[in-house]
Amino acid sequence: MSEGVEWALHCCLNLAWVEGARALPAVKLAAYYELPPAYLNKQLQALARAGIVSSVSGPRGGFRLAREPERITLMDVVAAIEGPEPAFRCADIIGRGPGARAPGREPESCLIDRAMGRAELAWRRELAAQTLAELMAQVERSSPGVPGRVRRWFADA
Repeated sequence: MSEGVEWALHCCLNLAWVEGARALPAVKLAAYYELPPAYLNKQLQALARAGIVSSVSGPRGGFRLAREPERITLMDVVAAIEGPEPAFRCADIIGRGPGARAPGREPESCLIDRAMGRAELAWRRELAAQTLAELMAQVERSSPGVPGRVRRWFADA
């Protein structure tokens, strides 16, 4: 999984904590974490294509959440950044080399592929079961000063 997922999730949290659903410029979001603005902007554009954030033009433009945090799952963000492809892709290596199946035999289901598929399904279900709002609440319980610090830092954006 790329670091873009982590960046996108942190940006979504910050956008949720900013009062009045104000749009924040990608440059300002990048500066908060000392990230490269051009690369972060690509992540934000991917979130916009997925309908997670919206892009606002003009001098007070930038990005803001397009949906309520209760309607954005962690899986939504992961899928927006990483795409729909499975994390594990079986290359059918059991069909190669001296231990390969005989020509013309039906390919067997690889037990490794099945195990990885079950693990990925569990991972995707877990991410789909947790919303941005739930993550916000967890952060607010464990680090109550974070939302206020984020609001103050972005106040002049």
